Amino acid sequence: MRITFVTGNAGKLREVRQILGASNIEVDSQELDIPEVQGSTREVATAKCRRAAELLGGPCITEDTALCFEALHGLPGPYIKYFLKELGHDGLNKLLVGFDTNAAWALCTFAYSAGPGHEPILFEGRTDGRIVPARGDGRFGWDPCFEAENTGKTYAEMQPEEKNKISHRGRALEKLEQYLRNLPTSS
Repeated sequence: MRITFVTGNAGKLREVRQILGASNIEVDSQELDIPEVQGSTREVATAKCRRAAELLGGPCITEDTALCFEALHGLPGPYIKYFLKELGHDGLNKLLVGFDTNAAWALCTFAYSAGPGHEPILFEGRTDGRIVPARGDGRFGWDPCFEAENTGKTYAEMQPEEKNKISHRGRALEKLEQYLRNLPTSS
């Protein structure tokens, strides 16, 4: 099976290919200019996938990722890339100064559409953890400041295989992969 992942993020594409690599699902990618609606992760993922399927004229997957701080009632959530761009890793930590918890969760929502006119189906994965001062390789988003629960390591300190087994993205992709494997094949 071959599927188009609509993304311009090379790090996300790399992880998706690593995670789905053992299956028979080949992942192509295409970057499309799709405005992001404001709303919950589910609303953002649904709207993005619906529009991508229209532009591509066929099946596709999209992804939306959120980093949610317990002290901030789930914010920055789906707006994390804007917070990270403006504040950096250090600034994410400073957002929690004065709060009694640094607990957080990483949330990934993949959306699949069979094509134009088909309502997207959502697949979510969540990993609990906490926000910590940046540690490890700082090349991929907020990985250096998210320490996954019961690991003692940030995502950036983990080997790809270790991260993919416990990550929010890996958990969402596991559900998506199972769904895609059960789709009827066209003759």
